Amino acid sequence: MQAKLIEILESSQIRLYPQFQPGDNVRVYFKIQEGNKTRIQIFEGLVIKFKKNGLSSNFVVRKISHNVGVERTFLLHSPLVNKVEVIRSNKVRRAKLYYMKKRSGKSARLKEIKRKELKNL
Repeated sequence: MQAKLIEILESSQIRLYPQFQPGDNVRVYFKIQEGNKTRIQIFEGLVIKFKKNGLSSNFVVRKISHNVGVERTFLLHSPLVNKVEVIRSNKVRRAKLYYMKKRSGKSARLKEIKRKELKNL
């Protein structure tokens, strides 16, 4: 009984996003509140981790900014995440791409794959 109630509440809060996986370059639009103003900030980078866990699904995006690696964790179904765009898909053979932290320059390149436009989940 209690599990069904939790499932019903969670299903009402789940949002639809395009399908993406580790190795994809994504652009995440999320809301930032500065004082009493709210604006949308864009974070673009490589998905190095994706954990699917119902309503608490999360993913980590890594980018290089001014020669410094920046990682940010996002909750997939958070109301602060406005939208997620898949820029390109890359061929990878791992679920967690932590080895990409040590790479720079040409060794950090990934092979791009052409993927059909996927509908929402």
